[in-house]
Amino acid sequence: MLALLAPLLVFQTAMPAVASRAADVGATGGPRTIAIDERLAADEHLRVGDRLVVRATPTGVGDTVVVGAIVRRAADPSEVARGEYRVLLHLDQLQALIGYGDRVDRFAVATRDSAATDGAMALINDAAFGFEAHRSRDIAVETSQTFLVVSRFHHAIGVITIVASAVFLLCIMLLKVDERRRDVAALRLMGISSATVLQSIVLEATAVAAVGSALGVGIGWAASVFVNEHYRGVYRTPLAFAILTPGVVAFSVALSLVLGVLAGYFAARRLTRVHPLVLFGR
Repeated sequence: MLALLAPLLVFQTAMPAVASRAADVGATGGPRTIAIDERLAADEHLRVGDRLVVRATPTGVGDTVVVGAIVRRAADPSEVARGEYRVLLHLDQLQALIGYGDRVDRFAVATRDSAATDGAMALINDAAFGFEAHRSRDIAVETSQTFLVVSRFHHAIGVITIVASAVFLLCIMLLKVDERRRDVAALRLMGISSATVLQSIVLEATAVAAVGSALGVGIGWAASVFVNEHYRGVYRTPLAFAILTPGVVAFSVALSLVLGVLAGYFAARRLTRVHPLVLFGR
């Protein structure tokens, strides 16, 4: 049998399904059941029905239990880098194991509407000194400050990358169009108007931007799949580390097309303003 030490694990109260099964086993005098997460089951090669010994210290008195369920951990970003295991126990088991008695650090209350939430918070805060009630969304915002900072940092990197790519694209288009100055001069001398030459160059730049957008979306999708598969295996979590949403794709493609058209327009406009004979002389 495997002994589970309390300091190495994160304990929670058991789910209703596990509790009902444990009550049935307890009525017959057998060991009660617990639920373990799939990470612990994989590392220790545990299966449903295996017997374990749960104790608070290596030399303390243990409680023999049976694995009643193996549960999948939720995709929680705050726990992705932790190597802790999660075990679901019955409340009385947990109290006896850690010697905490009837005390609790925190508990959750579900309410029907905002008014009921305000009333429940007022009752809890006025019940006794040291009681403090918060809305779940306020706690979520408070504990997500780190992720907000990271998100803003990523947005800043994205803006800098977009500005740099726009400048780089404009320079490339200026160089490519300038290399074709003799072709443009020949077209102008043949009687083709500057507007027609300008439109053809802009259409070409648009086509290049469209092809580049398609390649970029494909590379981004492949990169997100690789990142998710790799880090889900490393951290053994269903969390998505890279997400390519339709909104991101639409924004990137639209931005690429706009930048491509503008770059082609300014490059062609700069060239068509010069007299054809001057272009030949360069």
